[in-house]
Amino acid sequence: MTPLLSVTGLSIQFGALKAVDDVSFDVGASELVGLVGPNGAGKTTTFNAISGMLKPTAGAIRFDGHAITGAKPEQVARLGIMRTFQNVRLFADLSVVENVMLGAYACQPCGLATAMLRLGRHRDAERQAREAARHWIERLGLAAYRDAAARTLPLGLQRVMEIARALARSPRLLLLDEPAAGLNGSEKSRLSDLLRLAVREGACALLVVEHDMPMVMGLAERIVVMDFGRKLAEGTPADIRNDPDVIRVYLGS
Repeated sequence: MTPLLSVTGLSIQFGALKAVDDVSFDVGASELVGLVGPNGAGKTTTFNAISGMLKPTAGAIRFDGHAITGAKPEQVARLGIMRTFQNVRLFADLSVVENVMLGAYACQPCGLATAMLRLGRHRDAERQAREAARHWIERLGLAAYRDAAARTLPLGLQRVMEIARALARSPRLLLLDEPAAGLNGSEKSRLSDLLRLAVREGACALLVVEHDMPMVMGLAERIVVMDFGRKLAEGTPADIRNDPDVIRVYLGS
């Protein structure tokens, strides 16, 4: 099967520092893949290249048959790749539903004049955005907070809201950078359940950067392990759990 995302020989260099060194992996449609490794392994740098925030030094990135190596973030997003960041980025004083609607609006091309005059295209875009926001707010358990200001939500719910906003755009691939950072055990378990639901109902693939190895082991169908910018191992959670290089470098035994 042709992969949805294909990263081949990716290298990213900052002066003398090679942050990512000849990394290759694929993500299939509707597949849950974990990208893990110690601090400084190159995980977020790899994300930044995929999402168009960094231009690779070498290598190729293809998405759904399109070459996106060095493409701008807005071009990547239009093809169906959405991402979140390590630090939650939200519009603090807007409500939850308004934050999630902004994600859906990105799917609806609507010019400034059309929006100011509230012409038919704008009304249709607003209706579709509100419907998409309602769907994901309900499915991800945020209905009780829909009218609350985003800043009033605890961190765990802010992360869920950010995922809902990304899903409202109907992505083909969702990149999550440290989605469990700052969450406790029960919040991580609930987040894992919500991510499985999002992949199943949103019919999208998921690539997750995460430090929490137990969470990734329980969530991902396949795991790519990085260390010092290079791919150290790749396989199922069982493969990774028993890989001697991963045990030595990542698990510290």
